[in-house]
Amino acid sequence: MKLYTKPGACSTAVHIDLCWTGQPFEVQVMDADGMKSPGFRALNPTGAVPVLVDGDFVLTQNTAIVGYLADRFPEAGLAGDGSARQRAEATRWLAFVNSDLHPAFKPAFGPAAYIADPAQHDALREAARIRVRGLLEGADKVLGSRDWLAGFRSFADPYFYMTLRWAGRIGVDLSGLDALAAFRARMDADPGVQRALRAEGLA
Repeated sequence: MKLYTKPGACSTAVHIDLCWTGQPFEVQVMDADGMKSPGFRALNPTGAVPVLVDGDFVLTQNTAIVGYLADRFPEAGLAGDGSARQRAEATRWLAFVNSDLHPAFKPAFGPAAYIADPAQHDALREAARIRVRGLLEGADKVLGSRDWLAGFRSFADPYFYMTLRWAGRIGVDLSGLDALAAFRARMDADPGVQRALRAEGLA
């Protein structure tokens, strides 16, 4: 099994999930040029990470990959205890991060894709920071009563962790979000997280 990832992207979350499985795997750390190469485009024509290769099976899209890992290695508990209810709870939080939180960052990362006038880019970035802060406030309330988004450690947590790192990078005000700070500290100290970050040059 081999994962193609880019340091600090959402693919790093998949890398953490792989570490949590406890199973052997290879990692290929990509850069922008490598993601444009013919060899990589043969795996994923969009030139995006993550890409997981398991034998002759090539899978893209982070939510599909982490679901596959949960089914491939159920003993890792990435989707809970195997019950439909815990799988749904983990998937609900994965969907929140993937569909609500992650897209909220995009205007801050690339405002030109939304507004052509450079004079408006700072305002768009600020609007994105406000939107992200609002979403994180909701997650902070949930984490105020439990350690993990779903109530148990799941494949949603590494993805959420990466968004917290992005929030710091774009200057989102995280003051007063004490449960988020505690969550990040737990993740920062996790051996699987540290292994993935070191492999990608992020530790």
